[in-house]
Amino acid sequence: MLSSPQQRVLNAAREQLQSLTGNLNHTVAAAAMDTAGRIYTGVNVFHFTGGPCAELAALGQAAAAGPLVTMVAVGNRGRGVIPPCGRCRQVLLDQHPDCSVIIAVNGALTTVPVRKLLPHTYSNSSTAPERVVRFHPRYYDSVLDSSKTATTRFDDPCAVGPAWLLFEFDDEYKRLPAHISSIEPKRFDQITDEDAQREGGTVAADLQDLLRTHYPAIESESRVDIVHFRVEQVGT
Repeated sequence: MLSSPQQRVLNAAREQLQSLTGNLNHTVAAAAMDTAGRIYTGVNVFHFTGGPCAELAALGQAAAAGPLVTMVAVGNRGRGVIPPCGRCRQVLLDQHPDCSVIIAVNGALTTVPVRKLLPHTYSNSSTAPERVVRFHPRYYDSVLDSSKTATTRFDDPCAVGPAWLLFEFDDEYKRLPAHISSIEPKRFDQITDEDAQREGGTVAADLQDLLRTHYPAIESESRVDIVHFRVEQVGT
């Protein structure tokens, strides 16, 4: 099930595809959304020398934007949603590592983090992309008033430095500019009451129960990351 913002991205890609005139040099359309909810589209440019895919054309349109959070490509002649090629996956991972990609799985549309589409990836250490940390909208007020200054993540990499905190409401995104000050790895069963209190809770057991609802695969010996952050200013 796609959220309303994700559906908007898909609709934009479909509309872009419908605008094509049948020229076989342009057979795929893509759309992407940034953290402010703006949408950018592009089409492929086929050429025997290696023209760009639609996803890369959309990235060019979004060059002046912040980090992208959703990407999708759709093909002509009834192909529907198609997954990005290997090159596009590597470019997305290098430039927008927190982007999710809409794909079809057994006929149903879903979103997958780009890092999950490219396992055992090459890591380009020369890139320093803006990062995005996603939150359930229930945490917006507590993050905004600084009663929540940490988030615990499982199999969800973050990085120290500037980041957008993205709150995914049903019909829109809200974002806050922040700085991730430190990331503390530990075992799930070593979470402390202090960790829980930084998240606006009281005791470790309550935080652990909440994390089990977010991450059903988490186990006692699983590694989690305690991500400490501060909000820089009120954003939109």
